[in-house]
Amino acid sequence: MDFEQENSVWVIGHRNPDTDSICAAIAYAELQNHLSETKYEPKRAGNLNEETKYVLRKFKVKIPAYIDDVRTQVKDIAFRRTIGVSSSISLKRAWELMTTSKVVTLPITGDNNELLGLIVNADIAESYMDVLDPHILAEARTSYKNMIETLNGTILVGNEHGRYIKGKVIVAADSLPMAEESMEKDDLVITGDRESMQKCALKHNASCLIICGGTQVSKEIINEAQDKECVIISTPYDPFTVSRLIMQSMPIKQFMRTRNLKKFEIEDYVDDVREVMSKARHRDFPILDRDGCYIGMISRRNLLNMQKKRVVLVDHNEKQQAVHGIDNADILGIIDHHKIGSLETPVPVMFRNQPVGCTSTIIYQMYLENGVKITKPIAGILCSAIISDTLLFRSPTCTQLDKDAAAKLAEIAGIEMEQHANEMFKAGSNFETKTTEEICYQDFKTFTAGDILFGVSQISAMSREELDKVKERVLPYQSVIMEERKLNMVFIMLTDILNESSELICLGKGADEAVVKAFYKQKLNDGYRLRGVVSRKKQLIPELLDAIVSIQSDQA
Repeated sequence: MDFEQENSVWVIGHRNPDTDSICAAIAYAELQNHLSETKYEPKRAGNLNEETKYVLRKFKVKIPAYIDDVRTQVKDIAFRRTIGVSSSISLKRAWELMTTSKVVTLPITGDNNELLGLIVNADIAESYMDVLDPHILAEARTSYKNMIETLNGTILVGNEHGRYIKGKVIVAADSLPMAEESMEKDDLVITGDRESMQKCALKHNASCLIICGGTQVSKEIINEAQDKECVIISTPYDPFTVSRLIMQSMPIKQFMRTRNLKKFEIEDYVDDVREVMSKARHRDFPILDRDGCYIGMISRRNLLNMQKKRVVLVDHNEKQQAVHGIDNADILGIIDHHKIGSLETPVPVMFRNQPVGCTSTIIYQMYLENGVKITKPIAGILCSAIISDTLLFRSPTCTQLDKDAAAKLAEIAGIEMEQHANEMFKAGSNFETKTTEEICYQDFKTFTAGDILFGVSQISAMSREELDKVKERVLPYQSVIMEERKLNMVFIMLTDILNESSELICLGKGADEAVVKAFYKQKLNDGYRLRGVVSRKKQLIPELLDAIVSIQSDQA
């Protein structure tokens, strides 16, 4: 039986998500769940900022689950659900299960489905070849039930749930004198229809008699065996066959592998699994669930039948901004309002890119185009995203489409935009409870210009005073960002929403030269004052890209 693979589509925004990235993902997943039988789930590729948390709380919308990597995992593979077996079953039974199930490995599990060990067909084969000790049946504490099952027998005296725990196995079929000489207390004696041999075994206090050939056992022997607490098992097989089969009744616990087991968890990534498999000699490997319980077996062959994560990307189309592992995912679509970036797909996908101020404006249009009713919570978060991305229509990226969409959504959500915007921005500019790392990365994106990789963080607040306090904290942190993200340059954009201006601070070889070339500004108190510049996408990034490329060209 194969494990049921996850079949949903994840809708994910960029790393370090802003309000538009999160709200667009939620709204688009909701739209597709109205239009498609496939389940769409919103996810997030980073931590929420305070503004976004405020929006989701206000409209009582669940925070999307966090996803840090979209590489294929074990749970995306149709692996075999081989049922775990008890460590007490016989070698013979284990072999039969392998044969009927067409597997070479059996997982051995406990009462709570915890993995105890593994047994492979080679272990069973070796047990037949290596068993020379006549005491091993007792050492393995073999149950009489296993013996009965293995020998197709019937218990005449004793408890089938008991165990053979002491003595050796002997075959007493021919010479009585020889049998008397070899018999000892607690032995397991295999014999035939000779009552004299049966009496001899009882006289020597055998713990178990296996009587072959389906022979009728006398009442006298049965009574004596009961008195001496000797188990009697009758089998239709001859002594030779019994002596060959009896060792197969031993429990697999005696031969199972318990040390250094190579096992995987359901969340493990296939890249890591493949590497481990390449260094191991086994054919099958057990899989454990999130609680550490056994759920199935995986082999190299299963890796050929794996399903990539299926994703729709919103509010970005740059590889550097995408969730980790995006190259290993199956991208079904992209909805964005930024410039065409570096993401590539092996096949054509749905790609919708419009020159508007916010991805959520595009999502709003898609609701209208498909005739899907917009609920109050969805209207609230979409309107909030437009307000956030356009800085309440102050950003030069804002279009009439954004304004019209926001007005209609505000009406559905029952909010007054100016008041709601102030509450949002106030929540987002509360920096006192945040670490410097959280402040710098809450809205951070990376870009490439020729050979230069640079990052830009935008920090917005309602007043210059708030930004001046933040500036003191983030100035020394720029070097940390450069080292952590392996960047050539880093820029931090401190945006004053009400006064529609930004201060740009930067670090890295050539960063100051790029700002001066882009904006013809001189540095003042560690930064550059950019009046009227509030949009990273439209006003800052294009100018910086052109300036950096131009400098590289001049230096070539």
